[in-house]
Amino acid sequence: MPLFDSEFVGRVFGDSLIHGEWKNRLKGDNYRIPFTATAGPRGRFASLCASGATPFAGSWATQFSPGTPDAYSSIGQFSAEPNGIVTGTFMTETGDYRFLEGAACGDSMYLSGFDGNHAFLFACALRGDSLHGRFWSGTHWQEPWVATRDPDYRLRDPDSLTALRDGYDRVDFNFLDLDGIEHSPNDSSYSGRPLIVHVMGSWCPNCVDETILLTELYEAHRDQGLRVLAIAFEKHSDERRAILGLRRFKEELHVPYPILYGGSAAKDIAASRLPFLNHLMSYPTCIFIDRRGEVRRIRTGFYGPGTGAHYVIYKQQLESFLKQLLSEKA
Repeated sequence: MPLFDSEFVGRVFGDSLIHGEWKNRLKGDNYRIPFTATAGPRGRFASLCASGATPFAGSWATQFSPGTPDAYSSIGQFSAEPNGIVTGTFMTETGDYRFLEGAACGDSMYLSGFDGNHAFLFACALRGDSLHGRFWSGTHWQEPWVATRDPDYRLRDPDSLTALRDGYDRVDFNFLDLDGIEHSPNDSSYSGRPLIVHVMGSWCPNCVDETILLTELYEAHRDQGLRVLAIAFEKHSDERRAILGLRRFKEELHVPYPILYGGSAAKDIAASRLPFLNHLMSYPTCIFIDRRGEVRRIRTGFYGPGTGAHYVIYKQQLESFLKQLLSEKA
């Protein structure tokens, strides 16, 4: 895979069949899933597609692992085509499940997604006015979920979930970039300039989406003073492998700003490296700092292009917010 430390290894049979394994080292050196690939234009779940209107299009208030201590809320957003193909995603308070596609068949729906690090499958059935389903992530995780149609359902404001810890009024850190050069928001190259600190990981698909957006915004506003620093917390405990992954990430996405290595992605370790935050709820987390060095906003998670209008609206609002920061004086 171009971004993630995973690969497909298979044997070709004839001109249309491959048997093999998908190996994902981000989940362990022995994590592998058998696969079969058949050439041709046949869509996923094609045999299940049913033509005509489906009952799944719209916005659904969703609970994963309902009734358990691990329960979390989500918004399921689905669109359906006349041929039975369904697309959409689930938005949670830590991000979205990105681009999902599948099929509707009577009262059942199947959605899947693959991004190089995650292999997702969502299946559900309509019972009365509710969806009852199950979610699988690779071979290591599965959980139930339920949903009810509710176009007015909202999650908590992403800007309200993470804050500066009591006793801190500034963001302060010292981390090395991929070339061993130390960076701090107190450096002269960042002082007096609006700064975005992006807490992320190269293994995180939502971080990929936000990195693409931040690269676009940085290129558009760097001449007006905007600066970006990414702090990466990685899955590989071996620092050498972590740095190699970050170099691949930076090169593939053409990231023009520094990526700093923060250490392990375990949230307790990352939180200890960022003591100015009251907690680290999600990768990614984005911190917006004005020219005076004051934190103006901390956004938890990211809704990427897979969320459609939600992404478009956020991008427009962020552009307006950055223009405001850039217009202010130190």
